[in-house]
Amino acid sequence: MLTQVADGVLIHQSEFLQSNAVVVHGADGVLLIDAGLQDHELACLADDLSASDQAVVAGFSTHPDWDHLLWHARLGPAPRYGTARCAVAVQEQLSDPDIKTKIIEHLAETGIAEHMSLDEYGLITALPADAERVPWDGPPVRIVEHQGHAPGHAALLLEDRGVLVAGDMLSDVLVPMLDFDGADPVEDYLAALRLLEAVAGDAMVVVPGHGSVGGAGQVRARIALDRAYVLALQAGQTPDDPRIGPAAKPGWEWVSDVHAGQAQRLAGL
Repeated sequence: MLTQVADGVLIHQSEFLQSNAVVVHGADGVLLIDAGLQDHELACLADDLSASDQAVVAGFSTHPDWDHLLWHARLGPAPRYGTARCAVAVQEQLSDPDIKTKIIEHLAETGIAEHMSLDEYGLITALPADAERVPWDGPPVRIVEHQGHAPGHAALLLEDRGVLVAGDMLSDVLVPMLDFDGADPVEDYLAALRLLEAVAGDAMVVVPGHGSVGGAGQVRARIALDRAYVLALQAGQTPDDPRIGPAAKPGWEWVSDVHAGQAQRLAGL
């Protein structure tokens, strides 16, 4: 089911990890950001769009994590974009002939692997390295690229709608997850937060890749929470963060294990 979060901007939330697909209405169709996960959810999304006589005219993957690279034939053959760095990372994945098998094995205990199709996995087109906007005939979508969490990660600012699509950042359920394959995981993340902070004044709504949509005032609040977490992690301290420990949302207690693993890895650098 599509839920409106701003004028001409809707989300479709997966039952798996509260993953958010974002639909932006344009002149001739919609831009679909991080399309989603399970086949029945993608089919439901396609049905919702068809019922409103909307076709997907462009797609966008915010970053090269597996759950942001999925698609469904019923969504059509629209070009699917990503940043140049994101596309390089995806091509590295696809150079492994066993990548799809590895994804299925990774998801074996989640119960969703049998409900996913990887036929169109990762088929994205690289934008020019200096691209500032998503190329489509619709409301302007500014690309805010950074290296926090994943190479070539892009937040998207829907400027005239006041919406920041944050990818895998600014979540109310997931702590910041650093890219330990990067040159400086902590500074990369802090630099990303500074970039998001620079556009926060233009956003009244924030849509994270996973979790709840935040309204007015939540953009800066979530940036501050993520920054406090990363700085505490850097200092070897236990963050006072509602996403971990006894205050964690029921069913999300495993996020504390993610935190513990990050703390251990950072201590070993």
